[in-house]
Amino acid sequence: MKSKIQFVLCLLLTSNLLLAQKTTDPYNQNEELGKVRWLRDYDTAIALAKKENKDVLILFQEVPGCSTCRNYGHNVLSHPLMVEAIENSFIPLAVFNNKGGKDAEILRKYSEPSWNNPVVRIVDINGDDVIKRIGDDYSALRLCKSMQQAIEEKGREIPEYINLLAQELSVKKVHKAYYKMSCFWSGEKELGKLTDVLNTKSGFIDYSEVVEVTYNPRGLTKKELDTYAKSNGMTLIDNQQSYQSSSKDIHYYLQQTNFKYIPLTKIQQTKINSALGDGKSALHFLSPTQLKWFKAIKNNRDEVLFHVSFAKAWIKKNKGKGAI
Repeated sequence: MKSKIQFVLCLLLTSNLLLAQKTTDPYNQNEELGKVRWLRDYDTAIALAKKENKDVLILFQEVPGCSTCRNYGHNVLSHPLMVEAIENSFIPLAVFNNKGGKDAEILRKYSEPSWNNPVVRIVDINGDDVIKRIGDDYSALRLCKSMQQAIEEKGREIPEYINLLAQELSVKKVHKAYYKMSCFWSGEKELGKLTDVLNTKSGFIDYSEVVEVTYNPRGLTKKELDTYAKSNGMTLIDNQQSYQSSSKDIHYYLQQTNFKYIPLTKIQQTKINSALGDGKSALHFLSPTQLKWFKAIKNNRDEVLFHVSFAKAWIKKNKGKGAI
């Protein structure tokens, strides 16, 4: 029995090693590919999609390419949570549109032009489009929303970290408001629950405890925010000139837990803090890598990353290997 188990483990390890050899190296690849680990063989991608019951996300890219192609790699395909979404919810496949051989074959199969700007197609195990081809918009938001749509088409629930990423990417301009209350810990918890609240910060104005709220005015009006705050016993403050943040109190409930040891975006911090303040689980806000890091935390040996910017914190936690 033991020998059979060892054989199966050996077979799985060999399979994973072979698969790894067929993918690109995210830390040693052309910048046009971003930080995604891409398969380069169409048949392999389709076979893996069948095995894992996933769709294939195909990047048709000029490598090396023009500034649009390079910017797509930097601005869209390098954000850690975007990379997570592509690698975990799909089978990533890169097809070079300026090469011959198998790349050219797949280009012809999908009638894609050569030497072109980035195009993304999400296809099923039969190679058919799941959603509309992405070829006219080079923004991270367009790709993120397209992935959300494809996941829904698959009949699956969209991971919450992807929803939060889409929410952040959709913000064009933020507004801020300040509210006074008896306890800014509970104030942050309550205000952070609102969907279009992107961040909350505890602080003081004229010795009173207040919360600074950063929100998306396209989804939440100031009147709606004021009404919600008032219904929770808070008072609007118009004079915020003397506002001073209190770092030890910002996202207080989060800072009392192991969540402070992992890289989190501001909106993740805000939603996690509100959930924890209500005594609820907050693990569903994490990406697969963040969840792996969270489960591996050893309190006294881990660096507190709460006050470190998300980009820098990710690099630190990823042992110097960067993204973004």
